Amino acid sequence: MYFALELGRALTLPMNLWASATRAALATEPWSALPLAGPALASAELLERATHRYGKPAFRLSSAVVEGETVPVRESVVLRTPFCDLVRFERGVARPQDPKLLIVAPLSGHHATLVRETVEAMLPEHDVFVTDWVDAKLVPRRAGSFDLHDYIDLVRRLLQTMGGGAHVMAICQPCVPVLAAVAVMAEEGDRAQPASMTLISGPIDARVRPTRVDRFAREHSLAWLEAALVHRVPPHLAGCGRRVYPGALQLQAFVSLDVARHVEAHVEHFWNVARGDQAAAEKHRRFYDEYFAVMDLPAEFYLQTVAEVFQEFSLPRGEMVHRGAVVRPSAIERTALLTIEGESDDITGLGQTEAAHALCSGIPSSRRGHRVQGGVGHYGTFSGRRWREEIAPTVRRFIRASAEVREGSSGELLRRSKIP
Repeated sequence: MYFALELGRALTLPMNLWASATRAALATEPWSALPLAGPALASAELLERATHRYGKPAFRLSSAVVEGETVPVRESVVLRTPFCDLVRFERGVARPQDPKLLIVAPLSGHHATLVRETVEAMLPEHDVFVTDWVDAKLVPRRAGSFDLHDYIDLVRRLLQTMGGGAHVMAICQPCVPVLAAVAVMAEEGDRAQPASMTLISGPIDARVRPTRVDRFAREHSLAWLEAALVHRVPPHLAGCGRRVYPGALQLQAFVSLDVARHVEAHVEHFWNVARGDQAAAEKHRRFYDEYFAVMDLPAEFYLQTVAEVFQEFSLPRGEMVHRGAVVRPSAIERTALLTIEGESDDITGLGQTEAAHALCSGIPSSRRGHRVQGGVGHYGTFSGRRWREEIAPTVRRFIRASAEVREGSSGELLRRSKIP
């Protein structure tokens, strides 16, 4: 697979260079004044983007507005591990009273920059940390393996590094390992247990309203998935010999979920470029620059996640075992729980994330919240207008309230955070 991919890139490189040069020429005088220059420019751009190699995007968060004042933001690596860096977004203002928040980005093919808008919305009121995952094909084999249980251990280590009283937010795939990590910490009385846990669009119980993604995982055996999707990293990369689920194959899977929508988006982009609608064209570029930038996953992590989350449902069944002990979410008592779901989510079925509440029976009802956001799909629960204007304020209020309320009358936390 890697050989075919590299060969394809080599063969299309001249085409990419030609399209890039044509696009540059048609965007300047006198060529831009020629008849049909707009459609020709749009065609050149689509060809260039189709043959482009998309690298890891940057977060591009250089400032934040804190209490009406624009302050600089600087990224710093707090902890380096072979498969993940803990990145802190340091604001140029001292606000020790702001809650520390760990945002666990999905390890599901895209880079952590997928949660850029999530980070941006939380920066004004929080000291934000993010899991910046390392592309598995760049991790040397001597670093060892990384599976679902290593993930659980990593979440715990990151929370311990941040210190007690922190808050954690998991988006999509990390919801299961984050819930498991917090359960293990509670069971063992770890002082770094988070004050609150926000789970967004994650498959806590994939048996609930299964989607096309869930059915695919359930209908294919691990042996078939391993044979069809797992490859070894070639010699010219740092992870030479490591078994991975390549990003290129993941991208094919992402696109196949809704081919018609992607085709429609690119046709619309063609006409936006052709008629000079720069705002709409730039919005398309930003989205697909992120969408097409994919990374390889460790094979053992991918296969074990499919088995435990989508085939065996070990966590909701009470059968998940971590390092020899059963994971018991009911042991969580000190951590407030907020779950967020999208009404039109076609990746994580409605109700799959809410299932966490039944499992976390030890959390008082006064320290829980659940929100179903109308009019959004999967990505809309952590990015886009509805996230910024409706969901993020709910999360911010819940985190603030959970930091202030430890014990109180029934409904006090919900009242303070104003969760519908």
